[in-house]
This record gives sequence, structure tokens and C-alpha cells, in this order.
Amino acid sequence: MRLRSAPLEDWLRDYYFTAEIDISSSGVQSYSMGELRAMTGTGQDEIDALVFDDGYSLGAPAVRSALAELHGGVDPATVMTTCGSGEAISLVMMALLRPGDEVVVVAPGYHLLVEYAVALGCETKAWRLDAERGWQASLDELAELVTGRTRAIIVNFPQNPTGATLSAEEMRAVLATAERVGAYVLWDSAFAALTYEDEPLPDVSACYERGISFGTFSKAFGLPGLRFGWCLAPPEVLEDCMRIKDYTTLHVSPLVELLALGVLRNSGAFLGPRLAQATTNREIVRKWAESNRDLVSLTLPAGGVAAFPELVGLPDTWDFCEALFQRHGVLVVPGGCFDEPAHIRLGFGGAADQLEEGLDRLTSALLAWPGRRG
Repeated sequence: MRLRSAPLEDWLRDYYFTAEIDISSSGVQSYSMGELRAMTGTGQDEIDALVFDDGYSLGAPAVRSALAELHGGVDPATVMTTCGSGEAISLVMMALLRPGDEVVVVAPGYHLLVEYAVALGCETKAWRLDAERGWQASLDELAELVTGRTRAIIVNFPQNPTGATLSAEEMRAVLATAERVGAYVLWDSAFAALTYEDEPLPDVSACYERGISFGTFSKAFGLPGLRFGWCLAPPEVLEDCMRIKDYTTLHVSPLVELLALGVLRNSGAFLGPRLAQATTNREIVRKWAESNRDLVSLTLPAGGVAAFPELVGLPDTWDFCEALFQRHGVLVVPGGCFDEPAHIRLGFGGAADQLEEGLDRLTSALLAWPGRRG
């Protein structure tokens, strides 16, 4: 197994920690330890009493139960905690996929959901979202891609980087397509709580016997540095994941699970304010795009806190994004990281004043950019 370079991570690794204004992120504004403790009631004495023993392979029982409750009262036996959702996704793929398996992936898409399957030797088929259709997925195209050889359909809705999502009816159609051939559906639900016009989608694990969902604190919860994630999957799949964990991470840190339990029991206190902030910021982005139609073309995201506008007259935005960072101190992600070179990923989950300043600088840089056509 050999993984190819992840262009998104290569880009952020160079610039993320030194950006004056970061409007690149796909997550909301992060909370501090002090805020976490205040919002969960976690006292210093509780932290001091923690003993750094080994933990449970699939997660502490109380944490698994809290996650089961968060997802509508599912069976805790279907829950596994992990070091971020990235570990959960990679474990499930290693457990389920074999060289030569046919899998359907979404494009443009988050690198882990595509490249891990490639590295495992799978034959990937791209379910392409089209900018001209407002990034809306075609269910007819999915049905044509899925065959009797399809082992898994791997998606993330609401989607990164486009912000596109599906309706509940469309979700049922995806599951029906998978059921027709007995395929698994791996659903990255990192942005499930960040929707605007519609209610969040139901968890796929509760809708389909071969549905597997992934969740994380890194996006809607505003706690990326805690590195806490999970998946909901059939117990026999989790059993195979546990065997792999026995050779790798073994378990999640008991300190992380202690803090995570408090967050899960007070999830609304974390999710509510950041959704409200994102809703306000989304309107800022909408007005900015409408005021600059000669510079940008944007489909307003239906979920998540990342927009994926096209920069008009720039067939490849990479050099512009480099200059935007170096000369103006503003970080965005060039669309080439997602094989859509005319676009950029624009994050709007942070502070409103930083977003507005970043958009102002972005506009000025575009107006002055010598390589722009038109």
C-alpha cells in the first residue's frame, strides 16, 4: 500500500500556521480549553483524578453510549471512537476493501475518501459533481456507475469542498442504488450539523444495514485539536477494525475521551453558536459574491462552512493563491488541490471581521491580478 501526496495537506502544511487571515478552513471557529471546561462543567479535580491507563479498543462505554444517544438512540455496539474521523475512515476502508474492488467516489472530493481506496488497490469510479449544475449530484449518473462489482459507494454530504448536499429523498435513492447490488455506503458526516435551508440528514447507519457513517469534533464542534472522531457501523465491521487497531493506535486517549464525554453531553452548547455564526457569515459571502459577479461565480453552499467559487478569468488559481498569501497575508486553498483549478476553497466558519477583511483583500488582489482574463 502506497499513498500518494495529498495536495490539500501539502498546501496547508506550508501556510496554515503563519497566515495573517485564514479564510481557507472547512471548520468553524475553534473553542479553547477554558471554554470547553466552562461549557461542560469539567472541573480541575476531575481532570486531576484521571489515571492514564490504557483505554477500551472501541471506546469507553460511557462515550459510546453518548454517541449512540447523539445519533438518535442507536445501539452503542455499533459505535467506535477514534483519533479523528480520519482514523475511522481508514480503518473501515482497510477492513472492507481489497485490491480490485470497485468503489464509487465523489469528485471533487476530500482526498482521504478517494486516495485511501486507490492505495488499497481499488478501482475507483468518479461520481462527478458539475459546477454548471450548481454542484448538484445526478442520481441517474450514480445508477449508471454502480454495477454488480461495486463494493462501496463513498460520499460526504454536506460536501467538502463544494458545500453541496442531498435531500432526504435523494439520500434514500443513493441507498436504494447501493442495496440493489449489496454495496456498502460509507458516508462522511463531518458537516451533518451545519445545514441551512434543510434539516440535517438522518444517519446512514440507521437507514441501511450496510450504511457506515463517520463523525468528528473537527468541523461543526470547533474542536479540531482534540482529535476525536467516531464511526457507526455493523458490529462485525467494527470487529475487523479493532483487529487493525490492535497493531496501530490501540485506543483513544482517556483524557480525550473524558473531555469528549462532556462535549457530547452538552453538544447543543457547542453546535448552536457556531451554526448561528456560520449562518451570518454565509450571508456575508453571498453578498460579496453578488457584488463581485465580474470576479467570482459562486453556488452558495447548502451545508458546511466552505464555499467553492470560481475565479472568473483565471483558469488556474494556484499562482494567484500563492500571491494572495505572500503579498496580502490571506490564506485560501487553490482549487487544484481538488482537481478543479479554476476554483478556490473559501472558508467562512471563523470570526466575521476576519472574513470581511479577508474578502476585501481577496477582491483587491483579484482586481490587480495581471493574469486575469476579461
